Amino acid sequence: MKTSPMKQIKLNKFILLLFLTQLCFGQYQTTAKLKKVSESGFHEIILSPEIRSHSKQELSDIRIFDSKRNEVPYFFLNNKNIPSNIFQEYMIISKIAVPKKNTTVIIEITPQQKNNQLCLYIANSNSEKKYTISGSDDQKDWYGISDSQTFSDLNSQEETYVVKTISYPLNTYRYLKIEFDDRKTLPVNVLKAGNFTIGIHADQFTEITAKKAITTENHSEKETQIHVLLDTPQSINKIVFEISKPTYYSRKAILYKKVKRELRRKSQIYDEEIISFELNSNTKNTFTIPELFERDFYIKIENQDNMPLTIAAVKYYQKPISIVADLNANEEYTIKTGNKNGTAPEYDLSSFKNKITTSLPQASIYDLKQVTAERKPIINKSFWEKPWFMWVCIVIGGIAILFFTASLVKDLKRKD
Repeated sequence: MKTSPMKQIKLNKFILLLFLTQLCFGQYQTTAKLKKVSESGFHEIILSPEIRSHSKQELSDIRIFDSKRNEVPYFFLNNKNIPSNIFQEYMIISKIAVPKKNTTVIIEITPQQKNNQLCLYIANSNSEKKYTISGSDDQKDWYGISDSQTFSDLNSQEETYVVKTISYPLNTYRYLKIEFDDRKTLPVNVLKAGNFTIGIHADQFTEITAKKAITTENHSEKETQIHVLLDTPQSINKIVFEISKPTYYSRKAILYKKVKRELRRKSQIYDEEIISFELNSNTKNTFTIPELFERDFYIKIENQDNMPLTIAAVKYYQKPISIVADLNANEEYTIKTGNKNGTAPEYDLSSFKNKITTSLPQASIYDLKQVTAERKPIINKSFWEKPWFMWVCIVIGGIAILFFTASLVKDLKRKD
């Protein structure tokens, strides 16, 4: 059965209309590239403020594609504070062995650092060692700290060394001397000395620079207002105030944004409070706030009957967010985002993120581009930029689709 030219034209129009509709309402507006990685495996990708500003606030529209346009699974890395053991190594000043008598090891400790334990890396040995510990501040006069302690189990089945922790009374000596008794056994080899400390890898906040901050003093209301404008919407998680005067102060501050609402068919602008806090001369005036994703917002400081604060600077910070993906060496990857109709992806990889180490090599993002021109808010919009015009176009598009569909079905029935 051959299709008539008229039917073919109508069918082509229908397909073209569907394609244009999908293109307009499902397009990624922002693309970026990943720098090629040298080794295959899982990598951490820190999402820059630039790419986050063009994404949805919850970042559900981010996708990674390889050179063959295959979608690459990823999961969000939990950037909470992670405790870890950090080895702080001390300098071994000398190691002197007197055959069949003793081995003396002198270790320099960080000045004025209180300590009551020491970790020694000792090469594997079957020996059992007695030792004494003394301390000094000048390596001339030595004072006893601990006598007649014993090392045992100096043999590891997995490593060529063992780590032994010795404890002694709290002190602040600059130097520690450990004397091993070698009268019955051969000397042991102390490879290094130091201490393990519990470190916290806290999230390093990224500073967001404001395009402009306009400060206005409202004397009638006895308040200071700061209007903050950014180049693009950004996630803000922390604010820091640097106040130079007066010496003592205690002021209430309110962070808010302007919100439009429809009331009785009229648009009204009102202030929506996000959080309030106290600026106080006894604190650092650093505030963690609920995530704010806006292009502009306001801060109001209530002065009461006081002179306005002299604010040297207000700084804004964003908590970094990373994603983890399995990348191939020397492969070209593209990140796409900005699809406002996109939904969060569902990858199998998310179920196994607890099995993937958090200490990963990083892959960086570069060459961020906008597919379409960025829309900038204007006060007086033309009629074709207003929401009602967009809905009229959508309705007309829907009617056109129904018309072509009905016409196509009618022609097919006639043929039958």
